[in-house]
Amino acid sequence: MVRGLRAYSGLVAALAAGGLLLALPPAAQGHQSAPAPVALAWPAAAKAALPATLADGTAYEPDLFVDAATSVGTAPSKDGRALRLLVRDGTGRTRELRSLPTAQNPSFQSGTVAGDTLAWFERTDHGGLQLWTGSLRSGRAHRLTGDTGLVRFYRSENDLLIADGRVRWVASGANAGTEVRSVPLAGGAVAVQPERGSWRLAGWPWLVDGATSTSGTTTLRNLVTGKDVPVTPTRKAETSCSPQWCQVVSLDDDGYSRIELMRPDGSARVDVAGDTAATEITDVAPLGRFQVYTTINANSELTGNAELLVYEIRTRRTVQVSPDAGQIAYRNGVLSWSTGNLETFVRHSLDLRTIA
Repeated sequence: MVRGLRAYSGLVAALAAGGLLLALPPAAQGHQSAPAPVALAWPAAAKAALPATLADGTAYEPDLFVDAATSVGTAPSKDGRALRLLVRDGTGRTRELRSLPTAQNPSFQSGTVAGDTLAWFERTDHGGLQLWTGSLRSGRAHRLTGDTGLVRFYRSENDLLIADGRVRWVASGANAGTEVRSVPLAGGAVAVQPERGSWRLAGWPWLVDGATSTSGTTTLRNLVTGKDVPVTPTRKAETSCSPQWCQVVSLDDDGYSRIELMRPDGSARVDVAGDTAATEITDVAPLGRFQVYTTINANSELTGNAELLVYEIRTRRTVQVSPDAGQIAYRNGVLSWSTGNLETFVRHSLDLRTIA
């Protein structure tokens, strides 16, 4: 079941516990005009569909898409003795970057890409958490460091960044503080910049606070200039921000969810969605142009999936990406999701960078 459906269910449960019982609003019952389907709204956008298994029959789990057709992900070896990190192209061909023994409980996570260079974290019982980098073209990989600190993961495309010749991430610091860590792509010592409070990266050189606060973001910090940018507070709402936009999530007067966008200074505030709408990805307003969210529809109770929608900020229109989506993710400008069920499903991708 997707996070949006769980979030809405949790919202209903919380309100019901307080004595307010909700029925699905009219929009969720099919009385709202349908948004434009993606094929009509963005016919030239790069899209792809890929099978859930590789040519050797092993299950493939993409971590990030380089473009709509090319992805980086994991699959077990044919004999099940190893977990492989692979680059998969649009024809289904793969190139192996790394292979770790299954007996060591391996994992690969937070892949990020800049040009031909890929960086990622990997973990094993024996080696702990390590930072690696490799070439998408040649497949050559090497370890950058094991001095990662207590890395914070937010399921964001900004958990790991490549900028100005360095790989960057945040870790837990002393006294509930934050460490902004980085290492040269060519290798070398890890630089650690302590910051008071809890922060996460929001695209270099920005930090945002509020990751552990119920009210959300109050400040953006530029690590190059040292300047703090205050975020206009919102009452009875949770605010999450990127340097360009803030997402404001609240309940309307009838107890249904409401998603708005505004600039960090509070200007250009606009309604995005309501009723059963729920935010679905960590990153706010991808590319500064879109807002991704889900809604519950008639199929949701049967499939555990949700309707996947994208709000285009410039045109203020809503586009239906999929009427029945699961496993929704966003990274590196590409939105991905699956259709089907746990036994039989297909993965899809939409490169938001290719939308004119």
